[in-house]
Amino acid sequence: MYVKVNRRQVLLAGGAMGTAALLAACSGGTNSDVDSAARPGGGGRPRKGGTLRVGALGRAGAVTRDPHGTQANESDYLIIALVHDTLTAPGGGTSNTAPRLATRWEPSADLRTWRFTLAEGALFHDGTPVTADDVVWSLRRLRNTPAGASRLPGIKAANITADGPRTVVLVSDYPNAELPLLTRLSTFVLKKDTPDSALAKAPGTGPFRLDWFRSGNARLVRNEKWHGGEVLLDAIEVKLFESPQAMANALLAGQIDLASNAGAVAARTAERRKDIQIVRRPDDMAMPIVMRAASGPFADPRVREALRLCVDREAMVRQVLSGYGTVGNDIMGTGDPAYAKDLPRRTRDLARAKSLLKEADFDTAKTYRLMTTEDVPGLAESATLFATQAREAGVKVEVVKQESASFYADTWLKGDLYTTYWGTNDSVLFFASKTMGSESSQNEAGWKDAAFDAAYRRAIGTKDAAARAKALREVQRIQHESSGYLLWGVAEGIDLAAAPVRGLPELPGYGRVQLERAWLAR
Repeated sequence: MYVKVNRRQVLLAGGAMGTAALLAACSGGTNSDVDSAARPGGGGRPRKGGTLRVGALGRAGAVTRDPHGTQANESDYLIIALVHDTLTAPGGGTSNTAPRLATRWEPSADLRTWRFTLAEGALFHDGTPVTADDVVWSLRRLRNTPAGASRLPGIKAANITADGPRTVVLVSDYPNAELPLLTRLSTFVLKKDTPDSALAKAPGTGPFRLDWFRSGNARLVRNEKWHGGEVLLDAIEVKLFESPQAMANALLAGQIDLASNAGAVAARTAERRKDIQIVRRPDDMAMPIVMRAASGPFADPRVREALRLCVDREAMVRQVLSGYGTVGNDIMGTGDPAYAKDLPRRTRDLARAKSLLKEADFDTAKTYRLMTTEDVPGLAESATLFATQAREAGVKVEVVKQESASFYADTWLKGDLYTTYWGTNDSVLFFASKTMGSESSQNEAGWKDAAFDAAYRRAIGTKDAAARAKALREVQRIQHESSGYLLWGVAEGIDLAAAPVRGLPELPGYGRVQLERAWLAR
């Protein structure tokens, strides 16, 4: 799974922000949406103290300590995110971007220049005050990494500057109402001029300080002077696990308190255990089927519509995700506050599917290969069930499983029919830009639509709320009608926790690492 997690993390760091987030940020920003998302574990008065033992997935051979490197291990990202603050963070409720090291951000009239105000009194763990110069140095370092262009798209290193001790200025190459969300996932702040040789022990600004690190495992202790408020836990111990099953078994045996991103299979195992909580984080991972629109047997939009109508989406969610998910409607970014819930919901219609295939003169005598991987639990199973359902419309599909390396070298961005997956599924315009725009280097289906591109440009280039909302809906309407995606469902993120654990985040994707509000009722 780690090759793909690597890709998701890099691309999602360059995501997009919904209208509500833009408006909230310009009025000063708030942590209330994040705090309201930290509910699991029942009630009770928060208590200070205790050590939370967290299991996270990874491979010992893929450990990295560089906050601006590519964290293939979820365990590495968790440790780094608790020690080093990003400029902003994933939000919840009405906003998908929340304050972190920056407490406020506002754009210029043309949406090209954004000014971020840093938290007053923010300190590094060694007591040194955080300055805009530290943030500028960190963001320039990030931008100059091999993946920097995708993490901070449209922002040149030279256009990241300081304006006084607490203001960071980012200038985009184009009007970008989405720019603050670019700063959520990878913009970890280090002290200016930190040498590469000192990265492993570099002081951060986050809610926890590094106590020790050994072979991918770590102990973090509370930062008593964190700018974001009181941290209740004394410490967090992170233990690396190479499989979800091993991690879930450790939780069931009482060896850890929290199994992060354990998945639906582990949740089924824990369903009858009264001493285990199942924390469900909605809109966590989209697992669409990609139909190549640029050429090949699925280039005709009638064929793509027919395949969408072949699918029994409720059965897919029930069988592939064990019910831990929601039905999709062929629009990426289901967790976006601006998601168009009013568009017609597709349901299975085999008669219409057969009619469309006949109109398009689709060759039903041939067998079509659906390429997939086992990178994510349920991905290959979704391909198999889709093949079974498509056969009922007269479409013969052969499922071919590939190893990750072969898949990304030979199939991704090239294949006629394949599965893909994306986490932190909370921004419609992220996908519009990164995976569907005519000029996108990650256009998975090779789909191009001039009206779609124009609607995207209107959505990203205007501050007017009404005009922006109209453009956002148009982006989704066009995608729904003709894109190369068949999004049958979206998986929930599943964490398993011991009964005393409280205050866990219910945010999708990498929002799950925000453990500073967690506490123990024991």
